[in-house]
Amino acid sequence: MTITRFAFPTAIAFGAGARTLVAEHLLAQGCKRPLIVTDRALARLPVLAEFRSHLGGLAVAVFDGVFGNPTCAQVMAGADAYRAHAADCVIGFGGGAALDVAKVVGLAATHPGDILEYVWDHPQVRPIGDTLPYFVALPTTSGTGSEVGRSAVVSENDSHVKRTVFSPKILAKMVFADPELTLALPPAITAATGMDALTHNIESWLSPAYHPLCDGIALEGLRIGARALVTAVREPGNLQARSDMMMSSLMGAIAFQKDLGSVHACAHALGAVADLHHGLANALMIDTVMAWNLEAVPHKFDEMAHVAGVAGGGYAFVTWLEHLKREVGISGGLAAHGVTEAMIPKLVPLADRDFTSSTNPRPATAADYERLFRQAM
Repeated sequence: MTITRFAFPTAIAFGAGARTLVAEHLLAQGCKRPLIVTDRALARLPVLAEFRSHLGGLAVAVFDGVFGNPTCAQVMAGADAYRAHAADCVIGFGGGAALDVAKVVGLAATHPGDILEYVWDHPQVRPIGDTLPYFVALPTTSGTGSEVGRSAVVSENDSHVKRTVFSPKILAKMVFADPELTLALPPAITAATGMDALTHNIESWLSPAYHPLCDGIALEGLRIGARALVTAVREPGNLQARSDMMMSSLMGAIAFQKDLGSVHACAHALGAVADLHHGLANALMIDTVMAWNLEAVPHKFDEMAHVAGVAGGGYAFVTWLEHLKREVGISGGLAAHGVTEAMIPKLVPLADRDFTSSTNPRPATAADYERLFRQAM
């Protein structure tokens, strides 16, 4: 008999204005000296200053050293900032990059060694202690769902290969999911992060792993995101569409504890080799990979077409993904976004070895990845 374990532990405060509850919550936990971990661009925008205006009673410091695809060096710099402030908690404020760094800044600040020594596949992986600094998360994009994830993806400093720290111990103690924080997102970022959210829901549903709870969440997350993404891109101030995309993002990240697939394997490789934004990389690969996956699980594609409101079954669903990308302003293939044929020999082994590849519904070989990258060019 096989025993499967399920867990959905994240506490979430969801809705417009949730950001105003953070100070009261931290003070109730005995936390008074938070370090806000955010990215370099976001730190310069009014949205961070507005959030800080709600943190009365707290001695706040900001680490804004996150940029691009985050590296291990950024985590260690954040740990230095935590110690310099004598911080007692971490507030993650930003998109997936900032939140992934925020999840492990407290770990790096209170544990010995480099953060790379805590990645799940390190040959002498260090144990994570039971007591980490209190951590809360506020997403400012609707895409990665990192705020509810139990993993932090950071890149090696030199190779930019993505590595993953995975542990339920790094989960946020509380998530404040406030769609008002996404109202200022430009259309291109809304589109790329929104496609990331849809990809999470889609690949989670398609994963062959056994997790009916995640299956239900993934399908509902797809339904919500499919109806909202175009509106969120075209009407940035539409709070209902922004709320729907934030919920779709949360649901996709909760669902992908069931695992992902070859779209993400390709996207992780594209991030390492071409430094592509993760959501954009997923968007550029998704229709190519889905067309290839269709023959493996056609009944699952029919179900996705149904929940997304697409008439015509699984084949129509793949076509709908192509049209959706154009509707939200994502055009061209990999070549139009700086990826060259010369990069393919570097991309293929990274995708082939990526941990997400093993749960694709259609087993993929290195030769398959080479074909997929070439088709997506």
